[in-house]
Amino acid sequence: MFRKTLLVSAMAAAMVASAAHADTLRWTRSADGLTLDPHSQNEGPTHALNHQIFDVLIYQDMDVEYQPGLATEWHVHEDDPHVWVFKIREGVTFHEGQALSADDVVFSLNRARHENADMRGLLTSIKEVRAEDDYTVHVETHDPNPLLPNNLTNLFIMSREWAEEHGVEEPQNYAAGEETHAVRNANGTGPFRVVSREPDVRTVLARNDDYWGIDHYPMEISELIFTPIESAATRVAALLSGEVDLLQETPVQDIERLANAPGLKNEQGAENRTIFLGMDLGSAELRTADTDDNPFADRRVREAIDLAVDQTTIQRAVMRGNSQPAGMIAPPFVNGYSEALDVVVPADLDRANELMAEAGYGDGFRVTLQCPNDRYVNDEQICQAVVSMLARIGITVDLVAQTRSLHFAELAREEYDFYMLGWGVPTMDSEYVFNYLYHTKEGDRGSWNFTGYSDERVDELTVAMGQETDIEARNAMIEEAWQIVHDEIVYIPIHHQMLTWSMRDDIDFKVQSENTPHFKYLKFNR
Repeated sequence: MFRKTLLVSAMAAAMVASAAHADTLRWTRSADGLTLDPHSQNEGPTHALNHQIFDVLIYQDMDVEYQPGLATEWHVHEDDPHVWVFKIREGVTFHEGQALSADDVVFSLNRARHENADMRGLLTSIKEVRAEDDYTVHVETHDPNPLLPNNLTNLFIMSREWAEEHGVEEPQNYAAGEETHAVRNANGTGPFRVVSREPDVRTVLARNDDYWGIDHYPMEISELIFTPIESAATRVAALLSGEVDLLQETPVQDIERLANAPGLKNEQGAENRTIFLGMDLGSAELRTADTDDNPFADRRVREAIDLAVDQTTIQRAVMRGNSQPAGMIAPPFVNGYSEALDVVVPADLDRANELMAEAGYGDGFRVTLQCPNDRYVNDEQICQAVVSMLARIGITVDLVAQTRSLHFAELAREEYDFYMLGWGVPTMDSEYVFNYLYHTKEGDRGSWNFTGYSDERVDELTVAMGQETDIEARNAMIEEAWQIVHDEIVYIPIHHQMLTWSMRDDIDFKVQSENTPHFKYLKFNR
């Protein structure tokens, strides 16, 4: 009898443990979100975390198809092409119980237009946001904007009442290192609510059982534990030992190993992200160079760098085949992509050295390259390869590789001469690239253009492509703009990144090309 009781107790304990294991998902990646303030930073890992907590009006699902979120429908006003109409989902509550209304949407869109908000570049066309009634929002733009819905897929909706209660009506000033209540606390309408938050250590989320989509999505995770682990070897060891269940952005050197590990599997696909090098080509003198001028301002030097950086070797030796060498900063599924421009020029050291001599830098120069070491796949290793490649044309590069929180904060303060950056295009349209990376850095545009590049025609085309409703005319504008910046060699593209997520083999969850796991879709093969 005693033995039978022990056996029954052991079986019951095992069942409880199994159920708990199945409902809890432990997730890791190299980088934490920079902040929980939903409008402060327009950055991938930050969005990925906030998508679990907040909702948007329109979102991109695991197939990157546009789906209704807090907006159930949207259309251009029948009497005014300058106005988009959004019908807001009724019966939705925030995690702390406040009822969602059109007023919260108006507040959130206006908050995201604040000068502190990195999201403001997506909303430059907006003239006014107003609530027509409790569940209808009109967004009036200065000119017709066919892309407005595309620009809202990472625009999270906050509670006005909560923001006013905690004094966070304005977004965090991230570049200034500001700390507010919204940095570590959140009150969204999303599928998970915050239980605890230790930045760069651990974030615990619990399923929102009052979620408006509880019956629409699988919602099989009851507890989501996010533990960022900077070291690639440590992340992989954590998955192999069972300490974590899902590893986002698997290191390329471990892909085959994890594919063959018992109880694990890989999911793979192309990512909507291009890795590239940026240069300060606008300043009269560089901060870190041993010259009294700016070598990057000379197109011949930029061309020499482009010819010295061997993207094919990086693909083979650094990425182990898990990348696609790039000639432009837009992957193939973005509107405006050009096969003719996305061609990698073969490395040519002889011509590169000739160009350096023609530009007056035959003896080379010294400069510092700033690189994150925990943001992109093998980011530091890519930069190390670039250092070796540029040495062959006389450019001595001092590499500074550091955590992304420091990298992006210093980049935002325009402290870099030479840097690595990766860029995704959530709107799936080239206008997003030009708006942020190529338009002159002024006002709400060009907020990630740290190159000093400024071209009047590119600026005109950037604004026009955000307003033109004729598809043929609009695509012609995009094509012209790409040709201009390609000829100028504003950036040095490296590759389009590929994605691998590794996980327990009883998890049903595929890669999303935005690298944004919407965990409300995850299912367990029980």
